[in-house]
Amino acid sequence: MTIRLLIVDDDPLVRAGLTLMLGGAEDIEIVGEASDGDEVAQLALERRPDVVLMDIRMPRVDGLTATGTLRARPDAPEVIVLTTFHADEQVLRALRAGAAGFVLKDTPPAEIVSAVRRVAAGDPVLSPAVTRRLMAQVAGAAAAPGDRTARARARLALLAEREREVAVAVGRGHSNAEISARLYLSVPTVKTHVSRVLAKLGLNNRVQIALLVHDAGLLDGPDGDVG
Repeated sequence: MTIRLLIVDDDPLVRAGLTLMLGGAEDIEIVGEASDGDEVAQLALERRPDVVLMDIRMPRVDGLTATGTLRARPDAPEVIVLTTFHADEQVLRALRAGAAGFVLKDTPPAEIVSAVRRVAAGDPVLSPAVTRRLMAQVAGAAAAPGDRTARARARLALLAEREREVAVAVGRGHSNAEISARLYLSVPTVKTHVSRVLAKLGLNNRVQIALLVHDAGLLDGPDGDVG
């Protein structure tokens, strides 16, 4: 299966380098390039990419706005945020807007190719440990920790007990197979629970589940503890 990829970056040299790097992969097809976020919506409509590599800082429309616009659409492409920063508040906001993860621009080529493949397959490219570190460095930007925790716990209270257990396991970075073994569920049942969690909470992907579980303060306790 060929992965259709759209590259968005305001630096033509970066776009050229990414095109050269990723275009050499047999299973990746570069279907377009954009130099700013204001070009993304129309290009995505025309070219139908599976994955978008999105620069976070652009002069007219930033990657956060463009990501939110794309992810709000039905059948939206997955988005990987490109950044030069390990801890950028805008990266965290892009993840909350529905990006499937981020990669640094100095990431080795093979790892960027792997990230595109993983996201196309439905796997996030951001470990929970990186998520927690990122959140810790920009904590309090939008709300006091107590308020954020209370809101996150109120949202998780909408879930059934088993769904909450699965959500916490996702927040800990466990794969569906690992969750299956830990909770004594079949893998298809785990997938069903994950889908229900996403639907009930209005989330886009597993990264957003992990962020919500983190906000609720549940990643340091026992698995499934949402008390």
